[in-house]
Amino acid sequence: MRTSELAERVGVNAETLRYYERRGLLAPPPRTPGGYRDFPATAVELLRFIKRAQELGFTLDEVEELLHLDAGGPEACDAARELAQARCADLEARITDLQRMHASLSDLIATCERPTADRDCALLAAIATPRPTPTNP
Repeated sequence: MRTSELAERVGVNAETLRYYERRGLLAPPPRTPGGYRDFPATAVELLRFIKRAQELGFTLDEVEELLHLDAGGPEACDAARELAQARCADLEARITDLQRMHASLSDLIATCERPTADRDCALLAAIATPRPTPTNP
């Protein structure tokens, strides 16, 4: 199957396929006599695996590791679980950061309801004001 057909089937663009090939996530396919890439049907499932792993937050480096683990046994399952646990911990940290940013931004938005002096924006002034740097005990 040609690059354009594969890309359409899995919902990526052709450049993404070439990038995955350069990274080693996708094996270089044989070429047609005209020089076109001729991907096997198994490439569809491989690319769906890659996309699903990315949807779950795995980086391409982690996806590569998961692909290697996919052929393994019980040890591979343990390693995959460790990768997933690390990804969950990272997501929890990001969620905490996003909640903090949301709370701060909500507080700043509330300043917009206050009267402005000389048409200065209280929100912009609050952003421009440096916050005290926390000291480490």
